[in-house]
Amino acid sequence: MKTTQFALLVGLLLGAVLAFGGIGPFFLVLLSSAIGLAVGMTIEGRIEIRGLTDRWRR
Repeated sequence: MKTTQFALLVGLLLGAVLAFGGIGPFFLVLLSSAIGLAVGMTIEGRIEIRGLTDRWRR
């Protein structure tokens, strides 16, 4: 399993544990999985944080 897939799975599981049922928890799981995916992609080197922060400073 790739790091990105593992991070996405962890984000989904943590979101499901934190919020169980309803529309609010659905968005919490969605947010957790997006954060997990972003962290995994950063670890793999697919996203460069330096490039994103430099873009915001301009």
